[in-house]
Amino acid sequence: MKQADLIIRNGTILTMDASLSIYPEHDLIISDGRICAIEPHGKHEWQAPQSLDAQHCILMPGMINTHSHLPMSWFRGLADDLPLDIWLNQYIWPLEARLLSKSFIYDATLFGAGEMLKSGITMTNDMYFEMSAIADACIKAGLRAMISEAVIEAKMGADYRPAELVLKYKERYQDQPLVDFSLAPHSIYTCSAEMLKRCAQAATTHDLLIHIHLSETRAEVDNCLKEHGKRPVHYLNELGLLDARCIFAHGVHVDSGEMDVLNRKPVSISICTDSNLKLASGLAPIKEYLDHGINLSLGTDSVASNNDLDLLAELSTTAKLHKALNNDPAFLPALEALKLVTINAAKALGVDDKRGSLEVGKDADFLIIDTQDLNSMPLYEPASQLVYATNSRQIRDVFVAGKQVVKNQRLVNLDEAELMHSASRYAEMILKELSK
Repeated sequence: MKQADLIIRNGTILTMDASLSIYPEHDLIISDGRICAIEPHGKHEWQAPQSLDAQHCILMPGMINTHSHLPMSWFRGLADDLPLDIWLNQYIWPLEARLLSKSFIYDATLFGAGEMLKSGITMTNDMYFEMSAIADACIKAGLRAMISEAVIEAKMGADYRPAELVLKYKERYQDQPLVDFSLAPHSIYTCSAEMLKRCAQAATTHDLLIHIHLSETRAEVDNCLKEHGKRPVHYLNELGLLDARCIFAHGVHVDSGEMDVLNRKPVSISICTDSNLKLASGLAPIKEYLDHGINLSLGTDSVASNNDLDLLAELSTTAKLHKALNNDPAFLPALEALKLVTINAAKALGVDDKRGSLEVGKDADFLIIDTQDLNSMPLYEPASQLVYATNSRQIRDVFVAGKQVVKNQRLVNLDEAELMHSASRYAEMILKELSK
């Protein structure tokens, strides 16, 4: 008999590999935090000290969220039903200026990480402040994270050197496989051309990912045309930013000429459908992006603008909405849609050799989704069921690097009662601040 650490038995395995293979009644076999085999149930010679029954369950890769702001957990529902500029300038940024501390950010991240894990997200691409607090919270929760410090020039000063901090943290956390770090100039309207050039040069020199908001609103594009005489993608290309590996959050107002440029660059777009709908920013042109061969993924944005971290629900909304927008029920079929939160997302973050699909040699980041529910039966096509019928409450178990972080819909590494108590405590603090 061959030895492994863990066997997940008799599930339907949705691999999201290059062939989009689906294996019913198969076992997922894990050793040293990685997938070492995928075999027909009862027809192999593997054994392990731990096994888990997955009959009537779908196994899929852990979902990857390509744009989030985890420490904004305490701002959920605080300033709803407002335009983006008012939401940011009159509510979110003033509150952050008065309230943010390392403990605030750590506690909010811990809460958000718990919500993500229970929603089936095993890795997130996060932008905020105090990277070490975010990293420590994600490690405690068991959530993978690509973490970046939002560069806002008015806050940090024109002499700020963002790469120095990123490289410092990459070295400090080099033995922590759950976290990595990237550069995040917040946007073209919070960073000068000089700062954006500085980020571009640092990213290409040190092979760092750049994470930036782009063309989220029509006003952002109009202002760029007024100030620089060109649209945002052309502006960033002129500054050299597109020569680095980039992930652009939102990308709502990007035209075909800009897409022709993006097609030739190492960039991906993180679509944030729910946030863009709620803030009435518009809808990203997904079909046009795909026609141009641009890699797309999904992000939740923050709970202050979404208002949840449910990537499966985000996926369902996105898939159905864009069928209607394109007057084509065959557009973005379920398996293709699932790429947005799995292998495409892994590619966007440069980790598709390790994650994003269930294949031998890849990290054992996966979900066990129970289909024994009234809303999920009968089951004909697993992918269709996941995109159009399943909800995140059916995510029974979650594993990251072969370690269970959600068991029977409960967090393993965090006390959920403590998280909720923490949320109530911070809500009181914020309400008191708002009343001043």
